[in-house]
This record gives sequence, structure tokens and C-alpha cells, in this order.
Amino acid sequence: MRAILVDDEPDGIRTLKKLLELNCPEVEIAATCSNAHDALQKLEEVNPEVIFLDVRMPGKSGLDMLMEITVKNFEVIFVTAHNEYMLQALQFSAVDYLMKPVDEDRLVEAVARVKRRLRLERVPGQTETLIHNIDKAGSPSEMRLCLPTQKGFTIVKLEEIVYCEANRSYTVFHFTNNKPIIISKPLFDYDRLLTETSFLRVHKSFLINLMHVKEYVRGEGGTIIMSDGAEIEVSRRKKEQFLGRVKDFFKS
Repeated sequence: MRAILVDDEPDGIRTLKKLLELNCPEVEIAATCSNAHDALQKLEEVNPEVIFLDVRMPGKSGLDMLMEITVKNFEVIFVTAHNEYMLQALQFSAVDYLMKPVDEDRLVEAVARVKRRLRLERVPGQTETLIHNIDKAGSPSEMRLCLPTQKGFTIVKLEEIVYCEANRSYTVFHFTNNKPIIISKPLFDYDRLLTETSFLRVHKSFLINLMHVKEYVRGEGGTIIMSDGAEIEVSRRKKEQFLGRVKDFFKS
């Protein structure tokens, strides 16, 4: 698997190169670049299958570089220093990323995912979604969510999601106008990712979008009627939190 490493920090290049040599022998490092301009030239010469790309670089950023490329016949693993908003945008966009300093286990996992994706038909739109999400950094409710599927991924707006349902280690997304989608990630992951949005975990098996709450029926925990007619049970320990969030949500 031919790779290009792009990072404006020489130490970053050296460290990543060493980690790849030690842990990912299937990766052939065909070129290293310290800026986006050189990387664009090397792309044509090397025709890589994967690029390890620093997100933030002086001058032209890694994202600027990607937007200039009309045909993206390669995979990208982003490399970035810790930044809360950047991390959130990367997670919403379901892209592979490595935080500096790079952890070798995370590196091996990212390379394995890239190998699997290279066997699939490439679906356009993920880079554009990432650009949108970075532009909305700090406002997660305005971000778009990339949901990885067997064929690639589906991009959705948060208001299109009615609720999410746990199904063992999977999550079932229920939408306003589309068929449900099963994602091979646990509900906990999306509960944590969507914590600053209109979503609320009301039961161990349900994460609801408050935008789609139609009615609440009192009971021990109570039952929520969603906009699509689904009846969602509220656990006893989540009842007060739910009622408080609903009050605040619709007040605003």
C-alpha cells in the first residue's frame, strides 16, 4: 500500500515514518512532503493509495489541498494536534484520524480500516462534509453526521434523525423520511458524540432527538411519542433529566 506522509514538522514525519516501519510493514512510504504544494506534485508521480495528512499547516492547509483535487482515488488518514473543536469535526465526519503524539495501536487500527475501505466502491462527499463541519466548529447542532455503512457511508443532517436505538453492539438510526440504517457502533459512542446537541439518552436503549418529541405520557418513567409515532420508554432515573431538558429546549 503506497503512502505519502504530509506534515510541516520534520519530527512529525520522522516519528510517523518510524512507527509505520515498525508496525505496518504493508505500508510503503513512497514520499514525504513538508507542505501541500509539494504533496500535490507527488500525488501525480506516486499515485498513492493512502495519504497521512496533517490537518493544519502554514499557508495551504491539508483540507485546502484536498479540496483542489477533483478525483480522490486514495484514502486519507488525518494527523492532528489535540484541538477539541477539530476533534469533534473529525468524529462527526467519521474520518480516520491520529492525534499527536501518534499512538501505535491507533495507527495499526487506522491502517487496517483503510485496507478494508480500499476494497469498497468509493463514495463522494466525505471531504466536503468535513470542511462543512470544521466551518461549524463549536456548533455541533449545525454539523452533518457521517454514518459508516457496509457500502461506504451516509451523510445526514441531525434534524433528519428521529431517534437512535441500541441493538446489542450496533445502533439503529431512525429517520424522518428514510429507511432505518444499522451502524456497527454502540449507542454509547453516539450518545457521547451528540451530547451538546438536541439529543438525549432517555433509556439504556434509546437516544432521542428532542426536536421530534410530539407527546409525553406520564408514568413511572413515562413514555415519549415521537414524530414518527414511535413510543419510547423513559427510564425512571432519566425522567427528571428528560423533563428538565424538554422545558429548557422548548423555552429557547
